[in-house]
Amino acid sequence: MSHAKPTPVGGNLWNGTTRVLMLFAVLGIGLTIWRFMVGLGPSTGLSDGYPWGIWIAFDVVTGTALGCGGYAIAFLVYVANRGRYHALVRPALLTSALGYTIAALAIVIDVGRPWFIWRIPVSVGHWNLNSALLEVALCVMTYVLVLWIELSPAFLEKSKNAAAASLARFLDRIMVFIVALGLLLPTMHQSSLGSVIMLAGPRLHPLWQTQWLPLLFLISCIAMGYAIVVIESTLSSRAFGRAREDRMLATLSRTIAFVLLAYVALRLGAVVAGGKAPLLLGAGAMSVLFWLEIALFAVPALVLLARGDAIRIGDMYRMALTVLVAGALYRFDAYLVAFSPSAGWSYFPSVPELLMTVGLVALEILVFIAIVRKFPILGGTVAKTAAR
Repeated sequence: MSHAKPTPVGGNLWNGTTRVLMLFAVLGIGLTIWRFMVGLGPSTGLSDGYPWGIWIAFDVVTGTALGCGGYAIAFLVYVANRGRYHALVRPALLTSALGYTIAALAIVIDVGRPWFIWRIPVSVGHWNLNSALLEVALCVMTYVLVLWIELSPAFLEKSKNAAAASLARFLDRIMVFIVALGLLLPTMHQSSLGSVIMLAGPRLHPLWQTQWLPLLFLISCIAMGYAIVVIESTLSSRAFGRAREDRMLATLSRTIAFVLLAYVALRLGAVVAGGKAPLLLGAGAMSVLFWLEIALFAVPALVLLARGDAIRIGDMYRMALTVLVAGALYRFDAYLVAFSPSAGWSYFPSVPELLMTVGLVALEILVFIAIVRKFPILGGTVAKTAAR
């Protein structure tokens, strides 16, 4: 299928928005340096009972799911053979590459001795092959590399020298294997994130504790990946004056709807099959959180299916945003809210923790803007008028 060739957006990088993003990014970098100087104790709300907090729940567990746009679109284009979505591949890959890179940085900030992280991929003889966390670490490390390789043709196109052209031809020959690896790795580590918290056993509230956690984490991340593509495409068209792909996004939204309904059915089925149905209404605040999650997943599915191709871009955007909130709530609940190590332990992120998280997100957005302005990432034609 033919598609509009991606082109750099161009324009001035420094404006009011990017200056504010830079301010938060610099603040986050400064606090990160301070965190390494004073250690985790003085700079965070972490403890022996809660050895991981918002950096894992948001930056890693939620952030990598938000970075699954490339995974979801690659599945549609290369596995389901839906070539009409090919125009969404590069922006989705860029979002994924930045999301996973920021998640990797968050892990480095979070661990007590980050200078030993390099040992994980090379100390093969010391691997604990029964560890779900080892699988997550190896897959995330590898997937970060794979994503940037998948995106590299966009950077090579800017170079006119023979070496870049030769490398581009080589990558074109092996890209089928890179794409296959890019589909395998998220399937493994997103499900393993469910396995990791499943190992918490009775410390995880029964409404979340189930052997279906790996599958639930995988399906919800696919839904979040589709949703982030809709949001990124909508915001990019508005920010950079590109014509929207409304029809393409509408058909993509129907795909989101079916994934969401599958998730809701499995989520409810896991509770009922586990003999925990009385907790659906009898667990107080946890029951409220459970049904809030279900509603946030179910409502967008019903709205998207009911309106079909006639759905307006504003409604599509709001439904996609609701899906992201739903997925984030599920992950936060599983890793923090519904997790209780034992009596006497509590956790709330410190102000530096929050500001460092905001700084990482600001840095991610800033780099995204810089790359799409300088490199051929976004396809489509330039809109005659600003998107509304």
